[in-house]
Amino acid sequence: MLMPKKVKYRKQQRGRMRGKAWRGSELSFGDFGLKVMECGYITDRQIEASRVAMTRFIKRGGKIWLRLFPDKPVTKKPAETRMGKGKGAPDHWVAVVRPGRILFEMEGVTPEMAQEAMRLASHKLPLRTKFVQRHRRATVPSAFPDEARTDRGREEAARAAQGHRPHQDDCA
Repeated sequence: MLMPKKVKYRKQQRGRMRGKAWRGSELSFGDFGLKVMECGYITDRQIEASRVAMTRFIKRGGKIWLRLFPDKPVTKKPAETRMGKGKGAPDHWVAVVRPGRILFEMEGVTPEMAQEAMRLASHKLPLRTKFVQRHRRATVPSAFPDEARTDRGREEAARAAQGHRPHQDDCA
């Protein structure tokens, strides 16, 4: 299971899960991803079960990235224990996720295969999720393929086509 190697404090307070994810909300590595749509905790066991489901479905064909890590300890008191006597011992680790967070990314497989793998992974999670895909921009063929596709590059290329050499008039 995933867990931190070392932590400064063994126990944490629960905290709040309001708002949406600002960081980690866009695809960074792969072409396909699984985005969470609500706040919640995802345990280390759920992350591992999702990873195994995806890996088995794609038969080690593509590459998978885990974009979350369980770094928050959850404590639990033993069964049939009376109230009081302090906080319980750390029991397991969770990752706090907010809406919009990308959980997993994948590349090297077809879109249909990626969607099915992400569907299998989402069944292992307690939160609603959505399949997302990187949108490739259509490349427009340039009249000047050697120049950069910036406005400045286009202007220089147009002037060069008219016979103007850059920095010619600056030299003595």
